Amino acid sequence: MSRNLPSNIDVAIIGAGAAGLGAADALKDSGLSVVMLEARDRVGGRAHTIVPAPGVVFDLGCGWLHSADRNSFVPVAGKLGFEIDKTPPPWRKRGLDAGFPMAEHEDFLAALDAFDERLQQAAKNDADDSASRYLEQGNRWNSMIDAISTYVNGCELDSVSVRDTSTYEDTRVNWRVRRGYGALIAAYAKPCPLVLNTQVWRIDHSGRRIRIETSKGELSATQVIITVPTNLLANESIRFHPELPAKVDAAAGLPLGVDDKVILTLDDPEGMVPKDGNLSGATMRTKMGTYHLRPFGQPCIEGFFGGSFARELEDAGDGAFAAQAIDEIAALLGSGFRSKLKPLAESHWASDPFAQGAYSHALPGHAGDRAALAAPVDGRLFFAGEATSPNFFSTAHGARDSGERAAREVMKAAELPKR
Repeated sequence: MSRNLPSNIDVAIIGAGAAGLGAADALKDSGLSVVMLEARDRVGGRAHTIVPAPGVVFDLGCGWLHSADRNSFVPVAGKLGFEIDKTPPPWRKRGLDAGFPMAEHEDFLAALDAFDERLQQAAKNDADDSASRYLEQGNRWNSMIDAISTYVNGCELDSVSVRDTSTYEDTRVNWRVRRGYGALIAAYAKPCPLVLNTQVWRIDHSGRRIRIETSKGELSATQVIITVPTNLLANESIRFHPELPAKVDAAAGLPLGVDDKVILTLDDPEGMVPKDGNLSGATMRTKMGTYHLRPFGQPCIEGFFGGSFARELEDAGDGAFAAQAIDEIAALLGSGFRSKLKPLAESHWASDPFAQGAYSHALPGHAGDRAALAAPVDGRLFFAGEATSPNFFSTAHGARDSGERAAREVMKAAELPKR
């Protein structure tokens, strides 16, 4: 519920994404006065559900409950009455016999699994160099393996830390929220004290109380939890006084990659494409999309683009993702398919001023920056967000859990009992 900006508060939370909401929820019975400051006109951050056409639910941001058997948003969904869909993801399956013959598909998966095994072995040897070093020289599938990295990490393998990727915990259980992950997170936010349309420009922690300068005026706080994306910290969209160069450096080592989605409505879908199928071609190139056919059985196709290619398409302007997706799908399924596809919506996370990307990856040599970014400052400044999660970074539940962790740190610093 949005309110006016208070003048004094015990705890100010900067950002009303999953991390900020997790912190606010954990603090609700602490006895501390709390407010969340959100630059957008909505909650959720990089989680945002829209309904671009009747009967079509589309998550512009996060859409999967990754590691669902350990995902803290699963019990939240149950408490709030959100239906969980446990249909397995189609990522390693072929939805249609088009563009990727079975033998070649199996050969690609074997090459991908062998690459992942080399990464895991390198991490055991304490490597923190570039993941691209572990591609098999001359392997025909290297470009497509790099494409997978753009979907998973938001960037190509040469920008990915081996040690960091090895610490991510993937239980391989992936579920979805039928009404949308973004819708779930928005519902989770309803009890939280919130001020929307409020940009934070400066945090002055030089005095006894912390002064926060915003687009709606100033407020003072005893403690502050900062949950904004790393790109905003790295480019100092929020200024600190005294400066925090170690935080800026850590954030710069954990940049947000680029991942974007497009959704296309599909005329007369029954009998044409399978429900919850996958479509991708053996293109032998990194610049390619991957497609989820009829998610939830809806009459649409969801496309996914990542890395430098997604950034190029964003730079090309509105409609570029849809045009690229239609071209690729028509090339795989036949030119007659082109007339059956119409654009509904697409995301542009790199162009979003309050995100500037999708989710974090550690650059080679920077796996330790997650812990450095998460460390509190003087028992008064606390940092949360998916980039600070040691094992579930790049996920909404990792962000939520980090907010809860920051809230515990706040209560400990304030000498209050834990929830």
